[in-house]
Amino acid sequence: MIYADVILPLPLDGVFTYSVPEVLESMVERGRRALVPLGRNKTYVAIIVGIHTVKPDFKCRDILRVLDEKPILLEEQMELWQWISDYYMAPLGDVMTAALPAGLKELDGYRPKTETYVDLGEKFRSEMALHQALDMLKRSPKQLQCFVTFLELSHWDEIGERSEGESVSRDELLNASRSTTQTIRNLVNSGYLETFEREVGRLNTLNITKTQMPSPLTEAQQEAYNRILMQFLKKNVVLLHGVTSSGKTELYIHLIKQALERKEQVLYLLPEIALTVQIRERLGRIFGNRLGIYHSKYSDAERVEIWQKQLSGNPYDVILGARSAVFLPFKKLGLVIIDEEHETSFKQQDPAPRYHARSVAIMLAQKYGAKTLLGTATPSLESYNNAEKGKYGLVTLDTRYSGVELPEIRIVDTKDLQRRKMMNGPFSPDLLVAVRKALTAGEQVILFQNRRGFAPVIECKECGWVPHCTHCDVSLTYHKNLGALSCHYCGSVFPMPRQCPACGSENLLNRGYGTEKIEDQILQIFPDVRVARMDLDTTRSRHAYDRIINDFSAGRTQLLIGTQMVTKGLDFDRVSVVGILNADSMLNYPDFRAFEHAFMMMSQVSGRAGRRGKRGQVFLQTKNAQLPLIAQVVKNEYQQFYRDQMEERQMFCYPPYFRLIYVFLKHKDNRLVDEEAHHAVEMLRQRLGSRVLGPDRPSISKVKTLNIRKIVLKLEPGIDIRQVKECLRTVKKALLEAPRNSSLQIFFDVDPL
Repeated sequence: MIYADVILPLPLDGVFTYSVPEVLESMVERGRRALVPLGRNKTYVAIIVGIHTVKPDFKCRDILRVLDEKPILLEEQMELWQWISDYYMAPLGDVMTAALPAGLKELDGYRPKTETYVDLGEKFRSEMALHQALDMLKRSPKQLQCFVTFLELSHWDEIGERSEGESVSRDELLNASRSTTQTIRNLVNSGYLETFEREVGRLNTLNITKTQMPSPLTEAQQEAYNRILMQFLKKNVVLLHGVTSSGKTELYIHLIKQALERKEQVLYLLPEIALTVQIRERLGRIFGNRLGIYHSKYSDAERVEIWQKQLSGNPYDVILGARSAVFLPFKKLGLVIIDEEHETSFKQQDPAPRYHARSVAIMLAQKYGAKTLLGTATPSLESYNNAEKGKYGLVTLDTRYSGVELPEIRIVDTKDLQRRKMMNGPFSPDLLVAVRKALTAGEQVILFQNRRGFAPVIECKECGWVPHCTHCDVSLTYHKNLGALSCHYCGSVFPMPRQCPACGSENLLNRGYGTEKIEDQILQIFPDVRVARMDLDTTRSRHAYDRIINDFSAGRTQLLIGTQMVTKGLDFDRVSVVGILNADSMLNYPDFRAFEHAFMMMSQVSGRAGRRGKRGQVFLQTKNAQLPLIAQVVKNEYQQFYRDQMEERQMFCYPPYFRLIYVFLKHKDNRLVDEEAHHAVEMLRQRLGSRVLGPDRPSISKVKTLNIRKIVLKLEPGIDIRQVKECLRTVKKALLEAPRNSSLQIFFDVDPL
């Protein structure tokens, strides 16, 4: 008897064993999907990951059906799934759920796209019959016109030279003949034509027939390129530290070209879907239809088709994508490029698996023997530390393309300006003067505010009441376009109150500034300016990124307001002024990485200014003008920033000197989750001692009606991490075995951000 171990798309640990009926034995294979029963009347699409003859000590149920003729999962992918599950302490089922498009996890989840095609009726497929058809149709001019157009399009008019014509799509025939569907239906009913459905792909190929050669590298770029190749001879991972606008993308293009010449595939990862808009155009001009795009804004059916194409004999040679692209199948991966490697968007937060795409991509490359290039102007402390220690190679590119100077960053002390009542809302006088001057000169402006919505807080002026979400422990944000209050954690929407429910006052004030309010006030100051806003609210649809970015690139909009989306590697030719409206919102955050993230965001958004032939200006507005970090951003002193932060990290036992694992407990009953969190800490401290901190209430201690407790593990170098993880699993199992904890949620976040 043969047995198969399978992964189910459920948050369950381990694999499940099923018996294989004799009729299916020849079809089971690692990587194929199978339909299996679970429970009384449920079935699931599972992935076969093991085949053996070892009879389990329980009664097995049969596999119902094998769904694939060939594996949809390659050996390297199965190994990667297992690594993700082990490293990030996530059930294999959660990894499967994250990795596969929904259409591959459901029995009827994917349906090929079909299109109606038209062919010549079978009884008219001879020269004599064709002439008879033309004579008979003379009495129906519309049908005759449509029929003749079909013959021209399908080449049946060359019947004397050809034994068979070509099929034509119904839409093509409708357009070319200017006929109606009824006309075609009449021709079909009479037998002159026949229709059939043909499977067509959904993939948006670029349809570029003539590609370009990459631009020649500058002297500085060529030197960096040569050094990368030299480093790749010694290291599998290389960090490219290149200042903003130094031409890192051009280096990537030359490295991709070299990989393709070696008949290898390339994975190019970006942190944001928005960035794929510009990079797609640049890569498309060079690599044409050898380029494929993969991210979550594509429909599920499109993602299934890209997955299937990568398994075919004609896969994309270059995949450009966001985080989820690491899960695609590759047959001959040779190079992985992780652009903007410092970005927190590479880390999956919820749901599990809470993986970091940078780490997963490095592991993926390792399994193929491929090289990995990490590129950024502001390296993460962990990556730069790995380069300093010699684990990664390091290449520096500190010359901007075409000799463009780094922007002039001017510190604006908003605390002093507010005291003197010189601020115009969130705008300093100098910033408004610079914006007006830039717009008058036909240049463009970017304003960065890392909060969306209109007002982050609504407050009663009389008693101080602030509306909070009924499901989460957070204040509600006012969205003017919605005319309502919204929770940015659970998505709940509440009507805007007309009066304070606590004291009855109608004097409700908007506190703070979101991007929507910034847009509103800019239009009041500059009523004729064409403004665009890029945040989560304006980019929910699939093509929203393309429209906003293309309009700004083409100059159809003059001023772009955005959250951190605008900081990430976008390249605009005419931006001369950048305003960082409130640097303090990034600095005053209860997180040991707050200064690191703030430095990176401010440095990156500053790099959007003055990218072509003219030095840009950046206005950095802050109430903490004397803070050393602000001076480091102004002077672009990454090295000093790195040394300062590393000194603090070592002093307080944070990464990269110590490893972190967070343990989260969630439950609707606040008292229960508190008691079980303390119980968990007691059990953990028996094994791990003072490495266990907490439990504590996180800054947001309730989300979607669930109360949250957080336990922190700080693990020194040299500790057996496998034993630590086994200890955590044991404690989790012990807690969940208690009957009262049936709905208690416990999960882990390894290497949290």
